[in-house]
Amino acid sequence: MSESSYITPRLTPRERLAYDARILQVLSRSEFKLKYAGSVLGYVWSLAKPLAYFTVLWVVFGQLFRSTIPHYPLYLLIGIVLNTFLIDAVTATLPSLVSSAATLRRISFPPFVIPLSTSIAAAMTFLLNCVVVGVFLGIGGVEPHLDWLLIVPLLLELYVFTLSIALIVSALYVRFRDVGQIWEVAISLLFFAAPIVYPITQLPPWAERIVSLNPLVQVMQDVRTIILGPGSAPIDSRFAPIVIAAALFAVAVWLFRRESPRFAERA
Repeated sequence: MSESSYITPRLTPRERLAYDARILQVLSRSEFKLKYAGSVLGYVWSLAKPLAYFTVLWVVFGQLFRSTIPHYPLYLLIGIVLNTFLIDAVTATLPSLVSSAATLRRISFPPFVIPLSTSIAAAMTFLLNCVVVGVFLGIGGVEPHLDWLLIVPLLLELYVFTLSIALIVSALYVRFRDVGQIWEVAISLLFFAAPIVYPITQLPPWAERIVSLNPLVQVMQDVRTIILGPGSAPIDSRFAPIVIAAALFAVAVWLFRRESPRFAERA
């Protein structure tokens, strides 16, 4: 079975693109709405998670790093929100192909749309969380400026990196259910390895160089620097993590395309 068999036949390229875009829109909306279906507080629950982390970590580490990191509460909140987006997007996308197996068998569309729609739904929640971060920045007396526009390409880089991981784990999960357990372990390692709570300069030089290769860390440090000032989150190089994010995306697309013809039968 070739990947083209997933596409509705007798459509022009423009009609095919519109058809796939419509399915993506419907699935993304449905995923976002289903996440809060039957919940009294709805979106508030998604906001409660990063705020709960923020409160606990601020109480525990606030006194330790307050003198060394300017605007430490905001430094911490930015790191938590960015990390939460990556974790939530990948966690939601990981089982998406398996849970949508019936849809894959009944409706003709590219399987790529399923993890993409799930990641977009997570991005919707992330954008709402960014509004809340903006409120905290206002309370903290941080004034916006034109340099904040540089945050947009950084968030796009983070989304590409997140989508790459999501495509890889969702494709592998169809064949190897152990991927779910591995990801749960990776979540904890990612949280403590990234400088979310602490400044990256607290790491040994060799560890700092390794951690700096993580595109999430690069984006996190750059966003903090743009918003809070250059002294808040130094980073040596941006070239390597950007190249890693691009290379990982290429690998993810290749793997997903290779595995996609067998998703319907294996899921």
